[in-house]
Amino acid sequence: MAAIKLHGNPFSTATMRACASLHEKELHFEFVVIDMKNGEHKKEPFILLNPFGQVPAFEDGDLKLFESRAISHYVADAYGDKGTRLICNEPKKMAIVRMWLEIESQRYDQAASRLVWELKVKPMYGLPTDPAAVEESETKLGAILDFYEKTLSQSKYLAGECFTLADLHHLPTIHNLMSTQSKKLFESRTHVSAWVTDITARPAWSKVLAMQP
Repeated sequence: MAAIKLHGNPFSTATMRACASLHEKELHFEFVVIDMKNGEHKKEPFILLNPFGQVPAFEDGDLKLFESRAISHYVADAYGDKGTRLICNEPKKMAIVRMWLEIESQRYDQAASRLVWELKVKPMYGLPTDPAAVEESETKLGAILDFYEKTLSQSKYLAGECFTLADLHHLPTIHNLMSTQSKKLFESRTHVSAWVTDITARPAWSKVLAMQP
């Protein structure tokens, strides 16, 4: 049995983020499906792994973690010699990676996740979309992507010429938004569009999507 276990739902953006890091590192792991429709994430035994009742949760031997970004950081650090590097050893380069990780979590994700909620999740549950919320979030995300466009006109990836966690963390929301009206925000920016095409074509990401029934 694999020492590494990931507990989550294959359609959860946070679970997808953690899965992507494991696949980029070419690690063997056991995936434990949590049935969120039946509320398994709010009950034991899952809440013994994550008391906040949110997926994913992660185990590597006696180590237990939750929060997808923390999981991906650990995977990148602990298995640095395997698969894609994802982080940098040189302090100045790593500082740039960390800056972009903050931009993704504190700026980009605020708008992108709200759009995923309005345009993907709500329709799945028969809930009405809030047009005002969509317009506000698209405006915010567009302004953020203008900065991405400028950066990506000077480098292949956000933190330089190598694919890192800074790029990987964007994949789940990009995947969801590219099947909505908000795809125009990515496709209308030449360098952002090329970046999206590149990172979504990675073999590790294809394995993440293949986990969805």
